[in-house]
Amino acid sequence: MIAKKQIIYDSDFGQVFIVTRRTVRNVTMRLKEDGLHVTTPPYRSVKALLEVIAPFRERLLKLKSDVSPKPFGWDYTLEGECFRLWLEPSKLKHFTIRPTEEGVKICCPEETDFSDKRVQMLVRNAVARALKKKAEEYLPPLVACLAERYGLSFRLVKITKARSRWGSCSSERNISLSYYLMLLPAHLMDYVILHELAHTREMNHGPRFWELLNRMTEGKALALRKELRAYRPVF
Repeated sequence: MIAKKQIIYDSDFGQVFIVTRRTVRNVTMRLKEDGLHVTTPPYRSVKALLEVIAPFRERLLKLKSDVSPKPFGWDYTLEGECFRLWLEPSKLKHFTIRPTEEGVKICCPEETDFSDKRVQMLVRNAVARALKKKAEEYLPPLVACLAERYGLSFRLVKITKARSRWGSCSSERNISLSYYLMLLPAHLMDYVILHELAHTREMNHGPRFWELLNRMTEGKALALRKELRAYRPVF
């Protein structure tokens, strides 16, 4: 059965994205920047589904602020172990990305009106471009270094803008990594890369996969997975 998708308006969440899948048994809910994403078994009406969501609504609303994007302004910064970015006024008339030894600065026209939604989108796109460029420079050499250290091999590294997963590995041993990895602490970035490198030898998540990943993480594979799942990037 092909997944059925629909979108309904909600006064609290803006949009509720409903995906009906035959293979799921329970209703799952996940908050994202664009609204509430719900996966449900088939044969459930929208009214009945909203009744299932109702007991969790208050808790979800408390979490909503955590996933809502922080508005951009002159005081906006991204501070991480592997990536640093800030905004700076400029006499230029266009938004410009400037790499420096300290990090990446986005030069914004002095008269920038951050209350303008279009400006917010322009700055967000500039931050995304800066993240992608840095990821393309930083991540492939790191993958190569870790692969050599543990005697693993891969074909190529692709940088993506995926938001729902940190990385993936194809059967051809092509590794895809989200540029949002640049916002992770270094040890979690390493864990994601090691996870995908482990898939170059073990394509599933069976016992041999976890044994391999445990050897590469000093027995901390499950603890690191738990820490990663609880981590929320600031951008």
